[in-house]
Amino acid sequence: MTIPMARRKKGDPVSGWVCLDKPYGFGSTPAVGKIRRLFNAQKAGHAGTLDPLASGILPIALGEATKTVSFMMDADKAYRFTIAFGSSTTTLDAEGAVTASSEVRPGRAAIEAALPAFVGEISQVPPAYSAIKVDGERAYALARAGEEVELAARIVTVHALSIEDMSDADHVTLILHCGKGTYVRSVARDLLAALGAEGHVSALRRTRVGPFGEENAITLENLEDLVHRGAGQEALLPVETALDDIPELAVTDEDAFRLSQGRAVVLLPRQVETMRSASRDDRLVWAKGKQGPVAVCEMHAGQIRPIRVFNL
Repeated sequence: MTIPMARRKKGDPVSGWVCLDKPYGFGSTPAVGKIRRLFNAQKAGHAGTLDPLASGILPIALGEATKTVSFMMDADKAYRFTIAFGSSTTTLDAEGAVTASSEVRPGRAAIEAALPAFVGEISQVPPAYSAIKVDGERAYALARAGEEVELAARIVTVHALSIEDMSDADHVTLILHCGKGTYVRSVARDLLAALGAEGHVSALRRTRVGPFGEENAITLENLEDLVHRGAGQEALLPVETALDDIPELAVTDEDAFRLSQGRAVVLLPRQVETMRSASRDDRLVWAKGKQGPVAVCEMHAGQIRPIRVFNL
């Protein structure tokens, strides 16, 4: 009898995060594909879509790091964006057709007075040109087809919103620190409405996604250079980078083996108390062995049970 051979995964078992400084005009999905090909990685994914017309931080997970992408979905984000006063557009950015124009040019004092209304938990309607699904279709696809798109308001959290610069009367650059699901273009749209002005987002850059920021980012050009010199590993951040909000628990070789087999491990009472005091929700921890991360675990009844096991 012939025993079928297991299908070998295409690519190399590369694991880690690339904090890509995505260039303007490049989509998130093509960026993931590009990084995957550069490393010849078996698996790749990203933590948070970034519009083609935006630049900045796009964390890309390779290999076992893809198992931590879900833990990045609630990460706070930071943006720098510029509003150009004068003309509003269908897409709320420079790509769309002009819908209205105005000579109103709000001054710095007026803008600063309006900003507090956009900080805290606020109700926000996402842009019609967004990736939200409506009856199974992307909103932007429906909008581009000329259909009327109505999206429901949602509650989002804005931690801070401030003016960075006003280079001239026609532009203001702002810094936004926000929680998940916040749309910069919607913030700009609603701020303009509050100011009684027309305008659109003329420049947008994401400066941070959770632990990934400009300080550990790499441009596509520099990454290509590293890879072509055989030094691509220098650009990889550890798998556990995405777990910075989850407390770490050092485990023995024996417990690491049990967790890698999908089995629960009983904790000592002092370990339970230590983890509970460190964890935000008293449940999630990540186990670390001598060779690095072993698993993300749920803590319950004095035990930890693996929910994501790493094969590193």
